[in-house]
Amino acid sequence: MKLDKKFEDDSAIVGVIGLGYVGLPLATAFAEAGLSVLGFDMQKEKISAINKGESYIRDVSGERLLQVVKDKKLKATGDYHDMKQADVICICVPTPLTKTKEPDLTFVISVSEMLVDILRKGQLIVLESTTYPGTTRELVQPILERSGLKAGRDFYLAFSPERVDPSNSKYTVKNTPKVVGGIDDESTRLTKSLYQKVTKTVIPVSSPDVAEMTKLFENIFRSVNIALVNELASLCENMKISVWEVIQAASSKPFGYMPFYPGPGVGGHCIPLDPYYLSSKAKEFAFHTKFIELAAEINENMPHHIAHLVMEALNTQGKSLKDSKLLVLGAAYKKDVTDTRESPCIRLMEILQSKGAKLSYNDPYVPNINISGEILASKELKLENISSFDCVIIATDHSPYDYEDIVDRSSLVFDARGVTRNIKDDQNKIFRFGE
Repeated sequence: MKLDKKFEDDSAIVGVIGLGYVGLPLATAFAEAGLSVLGFDMQKEKISAINKGESYIRDVSGERLLQVVKDKKLKATGDYHDMKQADVICICVPTPLTKTKEPDLTFVISVSEMLVDILRKGQLIVLESTTYPGTTRELVQPILERSGLKAGRDFYLAFSPERVDPSNSKYTVKNTPKVVGGIDDESTRLTKSLYQKVTKTVIPVSSPDVAEMTKLFENIFRSVNIALVNELASLCENMKISVWEVIQAASSKPFGYMPFYPGPGVGGHCIPLDPYYLSSKAKEFAFHTKFIELAAEINENMPHHIAHLVMEALNTQGKSLKDSKLLVLGAAYKKDVTDTRESPCIRLMEILQSKGAKLSYNDPYVPNINISGEILASKELKLENISSFDCVIIATDHSPYDYEDIVDRSSLVFDARGVTRNIKDDQNKIFRFGE
């Protein structure tokens, strides 16, 4: 039976490789749409949790996951041979950087080589992992064709970038438009039909390269604008102007402007990494992405800048950073998520600790973190004990924190996120980034 017909009558089996922040929400959405989903992951803990209907990702509630598992629409496995029965295989594996900030496609290569043994005629393979333009055609396709099957003739191949925004309840897999680009028209058409099962708007583009570049452009756009506002915030500090007031005033303009906000840096899987994926590929064309790389450099330097500002804040009270007791609120890279990947807050803590600070942290979503090889546990936030710290640093603006109470009970507060802007500060104990 052709894929078109299987999509129409919900008889298609969709395989999802990699059941993390991208793969699990995608697998759940396909299952809720009526398709049978087979998820693959190397981590036994994830497989066990999914098959029991227990979610480990906040964007997929336990109730949703348990329902599709009970309905026998979603099953997880650690045996890649099971993927042979899938009509469609979506690859959702990490694409990190090496220590020298070069693209690390180890997981994509490994999965592609794994699929060589089980690839069969009529299957559709879709890469979702963020990567540089050309990866699908130049890397994945040749590996898959080692099977003896020809892409575009025997099987179909496309790239469709993930657009997951952790903790965003407004935009999910189901209402975020999907971009798809196949190696040929039929691959694009089938991929569009697939994703129309879970989202209303699917945007076909002319090639996987365009789809790959689209993903990088989206995130580099954010990286560049965050770097711009971070640099502006640093300038505003010297000029004794509140960057927060400037942003609020500029936001009143109904055209030609959209607000971005300063902070201790950028985190997550995409924004800190994507500039380097593009700059690495650009070198093949003797092209240097100076503007993009500069933005990445500015953002990477922010934890150092925040650490310096904390030191200056302590100095106003006659204290040095060395041996000061610091409480850092937030380890996740953004508000109300469990994700610590590339978190600037963790980098900030590493810097503070390296300078001799006595460090504690609290995060309602992150129970443990690794700071320079040392495992720290989240300290219970007892408001009556806050005054014992020389400085409380608001690194991530999580919703559960009562900032007014925290400020009231603290001897000194450094706010890296601007959440204390409307709190009265008669004692001049709040220091804020960008002012």
